[in-house]
Amino acid sequence: MAAAEDRVDPIHQFHINDLFDLGTFGGMKFAFTNSALFMFVAVGLVFALLYFGSSSRSMVPGRLQSVAEELYSFIRNLVHQTLGEEGMAFFPFIFSLFAFVLFTNFLGLIPYFFTVTSQLVITGALAVFIILMVVVVGFAKNGVGFLSLFVPHGVPGALLPFISLIEIISFLARPVSLSLRLFGNMLAGHIVLKVFAGFIVGLAGLGIGGWIGAIGPLLMTVAITALEFLVAALQAFVFAVLTCVYLKDALHPHH
Repeated sequence: MAAAEDRVDPIHQFHINDLFDLGTFGGMKFAFTNSALFMFVAVGLVFALLYFGSSSRSMVPGRLQSVAEELYSFIRNLVHQTLGEEGMAFFPFIFSLFAFVLFTNFLGLIPYFFTVTSQLVITGALAVFIILMVVVVGFAKNGVGFLSLFVPHGVPGALLPFISLIEIISFLARPVSLSLRLFGNMLAGHIVLKVFAGFIVGLAGLGIGGWIGAIGPLLMTVAITALEFLVAALQAFVFAVLTCVYLKDALHPHH
């Protein structure tokens, strides 16, 4: 009965399960989870794509080399257009971030696989790391001048404290919005897919009439699946773009 309920429950797919224990350290239990497994799988797939895609270096690229080169060129152009030549030092980080989010999003669309980016602790950790990097880079590059990010030019002196406070709150809200956007899109899409898939299974068990009635949910499931692939790629792109924008503020904080 519990197994049947798990198959129907749209939230069950997001449960983090321990695969094996790693021991106890400092009174805390550590375990290798399904979330960690699919993060390793995503990293392994990215490594395999780049390694095998660049190993031949043919003048006429094959499919794998074409995918690797297009992915590389796409992010390189994004970083260069947003951050300029100075910002190309961050290309390896932004490329790795984009590829990780993209592959974990796509892996989550495979039935019975785990969606890493549906966990707020994962998207939140990425977002906090990005903001901390922005702060460190900002102070390293501009010193105290980085604080000019919160002091817009042309604001009357009487309004400056209020505007600066709004700018600070806006900056502190960046990791929240960055993490919630990715988390919310992946969570909501997978729940909708599971609900429509449940309709198909439920109606199919009612006989011929149910089979006919299941056609509608089946078509919706196919359409939503196609949309989810688009959303998975778009969210990885948005995550990379916003990272570039935030790093641009660190390099050039003056409004």
